Amino acid sequence: MTHPLVIQGGMGTGVSNWRLAQAVSRLGQLGVVSGTAIDVIVARRLQEGDPEGHLRRAFEHFPIPGVAQRVLDRFFIPGGKAPNQPYRTLPLVNHPATAPQVELLVLANFAEVFLAREGHSGCVGINYLQKVQLPTLPSIFGALLAGVDYVLMGAGIPMAIPGVLDQLARGECARLKLEVEGAETSEEFVSEFDPVEFCGGAVPALKRPQFLAIISSYVLALALARKASGRVDGFVVEGPTAGGHNAPPRGALQLNERGEPVYGDRDVPDLEKIRSLGLPFWLAGSYGTPERLAEALKTGAAGIQVGTAFAFCDESGVEPGLKSRVLDSVRNGTLDVFTDPLASPTGFPFKIARLEGTLSEPGAYEARERVCDLGYLRRPFRKAPGILGYRCPGEPEEYFVNKGGQCDETHGRKCICNGLLATIGLGQIHSDGYHEPPLVTTGDDVLSLARFFPNGSNHYSAADVVNQLVGTA
Repeated sequence: MTHPLVIQGGMGTGVSNWRLAQAVSRLGQLGVVSGTAIDVIVARRLQEGDPEGHLRRAFEHFPIPGVAQRVLDRFFIPGGKAPNQPYRTLPLVNHPATAPQVELLVLANFAEVFLAREGHSGCVGINYLQKVQLPTLPSIFGALLAGVDYVLMGAGIPMAIPGVLDQLARGECARLKLEVEGAETSEEFVSEFDPVEFCGGAVPALKRPQFLAIISSYVLALALARKASGRVDGFVVEGPTAGGHNAPPRGALQLNERGEPVYGDRDVPDLEKIRSLGLPFWLAGSYGTPERLAEALKTGAAGIQVGTAFAFCDESGVEPGLKSRVLDSVRNGTLDVFTDPLASPTGFPFKIARLEGTLSEPGAYEARERVCDLGYLRRPFRKAPGILGYRCPGEPEEYFVNKGGQCDETHGRKCICNGLLATIGLGQIHSDGYHEPPLVTTGDDVLSLARFFPNGSNHYSAADVVNQLVGTA
């Protein structure tokens, strides 16, 4: 199989939307949509009236009768909701998910991949997070129904996902063991998805997509290559300068004078050993230049994954006004990126662009009432024999502690779920008129984006990025 030189990063929660992925795929590289929180994104787009009709067009191609109409009946508002009206709050996905939750997850993932693949023959991928466990199986099935070509997953060790892809592609029931805090060694909590039951009989013919694991070390690559439940087709080797979640430094945590995690020699992946595994790999984390692409190819890599450059191009999902503010700061060289060791409820370091009016400001953080009403980063825990509870360090402190969590785990935690939705213009508006503030994540090399600005402009397209990257490859 001929693999792409450039993988467009799967930036979470709608930044890597279908428009961006389609633009990249049309240029012969791998466009990637994000599957994280795509159910709530689709529900909110429908509540805004689906003004261009794209979702409803995708729904017309969904192969399972009745599903799309039921979702439309629940969420679609002709003409859109009033600007200051709150979005409908979705019930949090627990274990097991309800039938309406499963239908929305399958349909939303199908629609995003369908739209990304529409009208061209290029390859399209979808990105998921290992730590977001409960929606995984129906989400993947929806992407398979739309013919997704690649599935990428990071933020954990996705040992079971290759086997899940095999099972779902064959139309078989897939099972995924859940990581549950406090579970007894004899206990097993398992998520299941049965395509035959969902489809009400025969399952459409499906292809098994390529699976790329996002890793940060040879040890993890070796474990996946040898012990995963099915075929691993390659790796994205991501360094600590990449945006979003970063792998924690190895060894005892040390902070620099700014309060950021310090990475050392132990955190540099051994590319020679990774290459010895015989699987294609792509390098990520400040690789968004032609020179770094050439450097990656010399190491034996198949290419690079680029996130930051695509995150702020014209086609990305970042709200246009916020995108302009970021790029204005890039132009004048004032944008600061902070690797926050506490912000994410996952406990992983998380990169945050410091911008006025966002959760990066202490005042905005302190003014926000803590609430966990989306719940993607909640952690399942054993509440009683055979019974799960859910807690998030970003929820109100007393709730977290009452569920058995430690109070110090809540310090400095930000609601990434709500913040990232606000970043793409879909932030919740609460009944008291409070608007959820955005939270912008980006890689360390964001200030270098000015090189993509054509003719003195302060914006650029996905084509500008791709053409500059591969023009000399």
